[in-house]
Formats: sequence, structure tokens, C-alpha cells
Amino acid sequence: MKNSLSTAVVQAMADSLLAVYPDFKREQFVALASDGLASLELKQRVQHIINALVQNLPQDFAHSGKLLTALPDYWDALPEAERMSGFAVWPLIDYVAVAGLEQPQLAYTVLAALTPRFSAEFAIRPFIERYPEQSWQQLLVWSQAEDEHLRRLASEGCRPRLPWGKQLKDLIADPRPILPILDALKDDTSLYVRRSVANNLNDISKDHPEWVLDVCQAWLENATKQRHWLIKHATRSLIKQGHPRSFTLLGYTAEPALVVEEFALLEPQVKQGQALTFGFALRATQPQQNWVVDYAVHFMKANGQKAAKVFKLKNIALRKDECFAMEKSHSFKPISTRNYYAGEHSVALHVNGQEVARRTFYLED
Repeated sequence: MKNSLSTAVVQAMADSLLAVYPDFKREQFVALASDGLASLELKQRVQHIINALVQNLPQDFAHSGKLLTALPDYWDALPEAERMSGFAVWPLIDYVAVAGLEQPQLAYTVLAALTPRFSAEFAIRPFIERYPEQSWQQLLVWSQAEDEHLRRLASEGCRPRLPWGKQLKDLIADPRPILPILDALKDDTSLYVRRSVANNLNDISKDHPEWVLDVCQAWLENATKQRHWLIKHATRSLIKQGHPRSFTLLGYTAEPALVVEEFALLEPQVKQGQALTFGFALRATQPQQNWVVDYAVHFMKANGQKAAKVFKLKNIALRKDECFAMEKSHSFKPISTRNYYAGEHSVALHVNGQEVARRTFYLED
């Protein structure tokens, strides 16, 4: 992704700025923004280009902000292949949070103009922190906008734990100011927007699970199929954590009645780079059982302790005496996001968040 902000993109950005600002020192900007760019990671590249923009755009944001607002019309007049969007626009948007922080109303206008090209979800966050009341009024206005990008920004911008974004600590502590935004968007016609609402609630559930479950419970009244999907997506972390109330909220059996008829490992020892294969059979012992069947691997850590990670398997409905059987392989091939350590591990079956069986295996170097 970092290569989405290359020297070629810097040059295209410079051409755009020159088109709306004839006094723009194009070559100076390109040289400054390109210097050392290749050695930087993605977010470092964003900040590096912002620094070059600060030095080469007018210092008065009343001027530079209007120039940025003119960019979308310029891009729309270009052949489609030459229009800037995506990561290429990210530095221009986040520049607003640096240069325009003292002029929030103009900044909102600029962000609204640019967010359809690349979401302003990162840039809006400093304004929420510094001008909470003013920002909430603006987010509510955007939640009613015709453009789905603006409606999504209303939700995505106030996610308390937005990935890659600055955490909004006041909202982590008290998410209640977010609810009017989410409530306005819960039945949005755009899946793009509804997914953001679900992700916002999923963020909040990490700190306030009962609050999120209360909201979702209220939303179940007269819920459409689309809202049911939103609630399910919003509670996915609670489901993985085995929060009991989340299962009943989604219509799963509160106390699953079952017998583990089989749970076996193909081999009790696995080498790094290979896969653990296991099979199991579960039989329902009461009528109409609705289950979320998952498995958890209890990984050995570097300090000798174990940490579990839950993986999805199947959502099923069974009648009394019906059996569900499955075989699954879990790979231990090296990946960038996890280190594997030799030693005793275990794999456990979960039904509706409750562990029903566990087996031990050994991971070898």
C-alpha cells in the first residue's frame, strides 16, 4: 500500500495543485516531498508529504482551503485514468487537520469536498477532540447528506478505536454522544454506511459490551433484514469472546444441549510450517438447537504462557438427536502477524461461546 504514495503520485499531486494555484512552486514541492520518500512506510509517507504541503501552500488556510476545495472539479474534468483518488488524496485530506485546525468551519467544508475521493475519517478526529460540540453538529448534518461518503464519514470519523487513527479517549470512556449519529444511520440505504455503523458499535463493544447490547436489543424492534445483518456484524467481537447475552440476542440457544461424540486430532505433534488437523462430532440432545460452532487455539507464547485466539467454523440449527460432524485443518505456516513457539498447545471446541471439549498437541520446530 505504501507504493500508492510514490514519486509519480507526488508529481500528479503537484500538477493538480498548480492547476488551481498558478503561483504554486511545483518543482520545489516535488523535490521536498520526494526526498527520502522511498525509505518510508505508508503513514510516514503521508506525514512527509503533508510537511511538504505546509511549506508550499499558502500559510493562510482561508486561501489554501479554498484551493483544496477546487481540486475535485479539476479532477473531474480530467480523463478518468488521470483523476486522483484513494491513497493519493490522503495527504491532501490530512493536511486539513494540520493547517486548518484553527478554522474548523472552513475545514469541514474542505473535508466534505474531498472525502468522496478518500475518506476524511482520520482528518476529522482532531476537530472532534478540540471542538466536540461543533463537530457533533457537523456530523449530524453529514448523517443526513445525499452523498453516502459524507454519511459514512459521520459514523467512521467518530469510531473510538478506528484502526490507523488516533483513539478518541473521551468517547472510549463515554460513547453516548455517538448514539444519535448511529441511530440516524442504522437503516441507511448504503451497505457502505451500514457497515461503518456496525464497525463503530464493534469498537465500542470492546469497552462497553452491555451498552452495545442494549442498543442492539432496542434496534431489534421492527428490524429489517438489513438491520439484523448490522446487529450481527456489530456484535461479532462479543460472539468471538463468548459473551452469553450476545448469543441470545442473535437467536442462538442460551444453554446449548449437546453431547461431544468425537473430538480427535489426526496427529498429536505438528511441525512448524505444517497443519493441525482435527475432527469432531456434536449431537443435539434437545429440540431446536441454534449453535455458533468455533474453535480456539491456545498458543504458546515466548514467555511460556498461553493465549487463546478464536476462529470461526459454522453457524448451524439442529433438531434433537441430529449430529453435526466436521474436519478442519489449522495451518502453522509462518505469517507476518504471528510468531509460533515450540511446546504444548491446545485446541478447544466452542459452542455458543462455551468450551465443550479440548485436546492437547505439541508444536515442534
